[in-house]
Amino acid sequence: MNKNSKPILYYVYDPMCSWCWGYRPTWVLLQKKLESVVDIHLLVGGLAEDSNAPMPEHMQGFLQQTWHKISAQLGTQFNFDFWSQCQPKRSTYPSCRATIIAREYNKEKAMCLAIQEAYYLHAKNPSEVNTLVELAESIGLDGDLFSQQIKSDKVNQQLMHEIAKVRTLPIQGFPSLALAVGEDLYPIRLDYKNEQISFDMVSAILVDLVGNENLSNHKSND
Repeated sequence: MNKNSKPILYYVYDPMCSWCWGYRPTWVLLQKKLESVVDIHLLVGGLAEDSNAPMPEHMQGFLQQTWHKISAQLGTQFNFDFWSQCQPKRSTYPSCRATIIAREYNKEKAMCLAIQEAYYLHAKNPSEVNTLVELAESIGLDGDLFSQQIKSDKVNQQLMHEIAKVRTLPIQGFPSLALAVGEDLYPIRLDYKNEQISFDMVSAILVDLVGNENLSNHKSND
């Protein structure tokens, strides 16, 4: 590998994945530690396909239990009014398309956060295109253009391509991390409370392969 080229750290997520919401504070810290030594690429994995059908009661119950579990383990905030004020659907592809569109304008992180806060804090339903249009406008995107893009074949093809790419990575579930160094891919352990676990694993791989002094110095200074 050319020492002047950066390895790639893939972060695979879904905007409506509750564990991704729980992991967010730790992910923010990890990005700050690694952004100078790796290129960070965000990929959406597509948790649930398009559907207009109401979410089955058993699935609603399971997800509410998951929210309680994450809150208890990680201290993550959830607004359970969502389950009484909205008509839940088991469909996350629309929100994935929204982040892909926002990526074109360098606003993917902003869109993801807007979706997460709308869903988990404000009891809004990001499975609905109207909700996503409102969120797009809130981060500075053109609502009319966004509403056209999110229904386009082009964006859907981009999503399908991204999901196919995710399936080639050495990961299981969301959120997940994978490090690409040249042609080699390495699964990276993810800890929901401690970014240092992932940092140390990335550091060990890169120091061994490319002798990255920045990582060595960063590790010793923590």
